[in-house]
Amino acid sequence: MKIDNKGYYQIGEVATMLGVTTRTIRYYEEIGLMSHPKRLDGGIRVYDKDDIKRLKFILKLKELGISLKEMQELADIYKIHQTPDNIMPKLVEILDSHISKIDAKIARLASLRNDILEYKSKVIEIMKNKFGG
Repeated sequence: MKIDNKGYYQIGEVATMLGVTTRTIRYYEEIGLMSHPKRLDGGIRVYDKDDIKRLKFILKLKELGISLKEMQELADIYKIHQTPDNIMPKLVEILDSHISKIDAKIARLASLRNDILEYKSKVIEIMKNKFGG
């Protein structure tokens, strides 16, 4: 539910909306991935659509396997240049690195799968010879 007509949301509402905890949001603020939110009288944190958009971006990067350290690098670049266009080359570099890691992991898993299939075939052959099946 919105706090007022200006489109502000309380931290609990944002957390529920995005499926994270309020602690997660506060942590992202503490480490500088998100700016400190506006506060109402009484200190209640409120977030606008830009804050929510930024948090969604952070959560998407996390889903893609981008580490908090890598996100902080992107945030630092953004703070210096104040434009998303300047973080794109670094983001592409980070994503390329993750693609390489995934490709290597897929190759290792494919090799492991082949090893398991070979071992399974040997076990089946032993069973046939031993039990006449």
